[in-house]
Amino acid sequence: MPVYVQHETLARINDVFSPEAIWQAPGLALFSRRPLLRDLLERAPREQRGRAATRCFSHVTLALPQEEVDDDRHLTRGARVRDLAEGLAALHQKDFGDLLKGDEVRYHVVGAEDLAPGEVEVRFGHAVYLPAPGEKVQYTVSVSRDSAVWKTVCPIYPNQRLTLIGHDEHEATHVAPGWPFGAEGAILLINDGPDAPLEVQVRPKDAFECSWDQPGGYYTIRSRRGGVDAGGAPLRLLLRITPAPGTRSIAPPAAPARAAAPIPAQISAPIPAAARTPATPSARPAVWKPRQAIEADMTAVPLAARPAPAPITGSAELDATYAPVARQRVALAALALPRLSRYRETGAQALELGLNRALLPSAPGAEAVLGFAVDDADTLHAVTGAGREAVAAPSSFSPVDGARIDLLAVAPEMTDRYLALLRLPQAPVMPVAPGARFLFGRGAPMLAALRVLDSPRFLRQAGGAATSSADRLGLSRNAFSFEAAPDGYRIARASATQALYHLDEGLRFVAAIGDATPEQPYLLPPGHHLVAGHYVLRFDA
Repeated sequence: MPVYVQHETLARINDVFSPEAIWQAPGLALFSRRPLLRDLLERAPREQRGRAATRCFSHVTLALPQEEVDDDRHLTRGARVRDLAEGLAALHQKDFGDLLKGDEVRYHVVGAEDLAPGEVEVRFGHAVYLPAPGEKVQYTVSVSRDSAVWKTVCPIYPNQRLTLIGHDEHEATHVAPGWPFGAEGAILLINDGPDAPLEVQVRPKDAFECSWDQPGGYYTIRSRRGGVDAGGAPLRLLLRITPAPGTRSIAPPAAPARAAAPIPAQISAPIPAAARTPATPSARPAVWKPRQAIEADMTAVPLAARPAPAPITGSAELDATYAPVARQRVALAALALPRLSRYRETGAQALELGLNRALLPSAPGAEAVLGFAVDDADTLHAVTGAGREAVAAPSSFSPVDGARIDLLAVAPEMTDRYLALLRLPQAPVMPVAPGARFLFGRGAPMLAALRVLDSPRFLRQAGGAATSSADRLGLSRNAFSFEAAPDGYRIARASATQALYHLDEGLRFVAAIGDATPEQPYLLPPGHHLVAGHYVLRFDA
């Protein structure tokens, strides 16, 4: 693997603000000379032919002891830092002018807490770039471990060709927060200009697997060496590249390469396009079977009914045992996240719930791989071990491999009560016996196992108290009654203040249920949903 970032520490510099002391040692005692900045640039040229350098690096970052930089800012408003950068640029231009090939020399000086007095760190190389004054950002790179909390890594500028993202700031352009792979590799971003896609590669190529996640709009980086985290899940890092507003971007191919793929056209709704160099389609398919003329004129007709099996006679009929099978069932398909501002008089300050590794609702805590929190200002946050981040519906999350959690937007008719619908990938299910009418609510035992938020652990109230169940927010003691019927479920309102909403199979709004009594019930078709309180219940036939 080539060295993309050259990093060295210069020691015993008498004056860290002296360009000459950092650039080249005085005298001709070659054997006693310490390598300084000029020597490092000579030994690591940008391009060379044979042993002769044909081009040198022109962008250099210097790190001085933080205390020295602070003193300069206090006493001279940073004048010595500016003079140092300008002086080194002049020496660079004077000694390597014939190797610059028209490149502009740029120096950037920063402070570092871990440097001792008299030490100076220098960084330059193929993946070190300093933007010009006023140069606009072209892309923003961010990473996540759980697809919920994203942390910004770095910007990428139009003329910045290579960017190396890894675990160590000394060996990479930028460090990825939460990098899980140790020192085994890095991610290389290649920017060949505004008309070319930004490529994502892994270095070395056998260290990671890189795949494009189309629904999520990010790349998934996995270790090939089988590493796992503390919870036993395979190590992975999610990489998202967001074009700046107004920046032309190119969609990824339908099947991105294992080690390289261009960025999406729109991260929020990626639509794969053809690869950058599409293959020329053949004139006809490789396997061609002409359609028979009679096939187009055929009419579908029902098959003849199979003859009924002969009735069982004799002792076999006497020995048969028949057991009823409960076909009706109710599933908790989603959780409706409320607007807590409606319940401010109750003292409720936050509602927080988690999803465990099996992606089932659980109390917030260390066992949750992903959580959601709503505060009394109606702000919705995704919560993970990496922190919390404000989110809005619709959005999707992938806290573990092979699973996706959708946060759905609510219909305008429901926005006065709810912020979003959290679709559960593993919906708890309970059977329902036909021919009887049941009650659902805080005080009803029927379907109590589906009321997963019936606990004070999910609700934080003023003063830190946790004595009231979260179900008290929006769910009556007796909310509604239901009865399985041959044509669906008959719903009747059991409380005059209980809000009920009808959603179809795809959780799309159908109607707000008004007057519904046992004598004149509301008919809910099989497979449709009913929203009551925090619960979105699917009634299956």
